[in-house]
Amino acid sequence: MSADSAVRIIVADDHLVVRTGFAELLGTQPDFTVVGTARDGAEAVRLCGELRPDVVLMDVRMPGMDGIEATRRLAGSHADGPRILILTTFDLDEYVYDALAAGASGFLLKDVTAERLFDAVRVIAAGEALLAPAVTRRLIGEFAMLRRRPEDSGSEALSALTPRETQVLRLIAEGLSNPEIAARLTVTEETVKTHVSRVLNKLGLRDRTQAVVAAYETGLVVPGSRRER
Repeated sequence: MSADSAVRIIVADDHLVVRTGFAELLGTQPDFTVVGTARDGAEAVRLCGELRPDVVLMDVRMPGMDGIEATRRLAGSHADGPRILILTTFDLDEYVYDALAAGASGFLLKDVTAERLFDAVRVIAAGEALLAPAVTRRLIGEFAMLRRRPEDSGSEALSALTPRETQVLRLIAEGLSNPEIAARLTVTEETVKTHVSRVLNKLGLRDRTQAVVAAYETGLVVPGSRRER
């Protein structure tokens, strides 16, 4: 694979050994190019402006500007910003939830296997959300009720969706893939992709991860309910 087509990556972590280790590991893959490393969120934001990476591996807890604020700033550019993959020590971490809500596309534990890391970076770089339902939905379910939007605000956000789009959003929050949603609704995958795109656009969301967060925070899906499997 040429350097031009390789996935450009920045690794941000306040621990030198950690960021160097991840950078060297990612550098073993022919389709990855690590273009820089950052010791905190502020440096990550600055480097992203200079180097235009496709993916940022972002530690969530860093001194100064943490990974949440850095994610918020980088994801604010919406379509043009890099995809953010959060690195964390604990899966049920409120900081990780805040980073997902701020625009991160997924998260990994720092003890992740090399193959899992490589796969995750490729998924994120392709524009998909890294949704491992058993972990991500458990995390979101744990903290969503703490951040529940006022009822009027939640209803107003969802009112822009058609009944079918609302149904698709609920199925996304259940952890279903596009093929699974298509089978459930007896429609084509292309139709599902169209509905998903419209849901994201109408709600101003970046990808499926933020769609899951929105579904919980608006009360469309309630943790522990029959609709949440």
